[in-house]
Amino acid sequence: MNYRPRDTPFCDIAYLTRSEHRVSTLIALTERPRSRSELCELAGVSSSTMRRTLDEFDDRLWVRKDGYQYVTTRLGAVIASGMEDLIDRVETERKLRAVWHWLPEAISELPFETWSDLTVTTAEPNAPYRPVSRFESLLREATTIRFLRPEVALMDLCFDLIHQLVGEGVEMTLIDRPECHQYFLSTYPKRSSEMVQQDNFTILEHANLPSYGVGLLDERVTISCYEENTGTVHALVDSDAPAVHEWATAVYERYRASAHHAEPQRRVE
Repeated sequence: MNYRPRDTPFCDIAYLTRSEHRVSTLIALTERPRSRSELCELAGVSSSTMRRTLDEFDDRLWVRKDGYQYVTTRLGAVIASGMEDLIDRVETERKLRAVWHWLPEAISELPFETWSDLTVTTAEPNAPYRPVSRFESLLREATTIRFLRPEVALMDLCFDLIHQLVGEGVEMTLIDRPECHQYFLSTYPKRSSEMVQQDNFTILEHANLPSYGVGLLDERVTISCYEENTGTVHALVDSDAPAVHEWATAVYERYRASAHHAEPQRRVE
């Protein structure tokens, strides 16, 4: 055995993370035995670099040689699994970092496994409508739509699709501020009038809504992250995780219980 004890676990962690190919190589060897040439091709490094890496792994008792191939030991498999978990956690944290301050507190209290199921679509300088496009793609797949605080900036760009879905019989209920409903009634008077007369379309008003939007599109939940003053859509978070759906349903029903139907004279000109 060539094992040399390191000062602390951080020495081994630092070694693995200083070059990206090291973790991927160790993980690849947990899948099946591989030759050095195959590992070079997978990692995109030279033969000499891979030789040094495998020597270091062998020195730590993470791998052993079996003929011309290398395999992980039980110790190496445990380290590879732990690094995969850590990478998954960091990737999830990086995904949520940009929208964390917009998310409802209840989402931050859910288990990590639920966080990893969240799909985050953010607006970028060269693609400001990415969240709206993502929302529109989810709308197309839905058969029942319930939405708390849809907001003009999100729904205006989807209005043609919404009108189409209502005409096709999709059940839709929108709970929003009176001024938002009035915007659509005045901007699209003919089509809005057609929609509000459909039995499958309901608009409700509420004067005190949360800072975010919550959509229930069948089993998928959307959370809209709005700019406080302008209502601009900065991000859309969506998930079909049961815990997120349970939370979203409770929030929606709580506000629906205190919402009221739009006044007839404001609904139809």
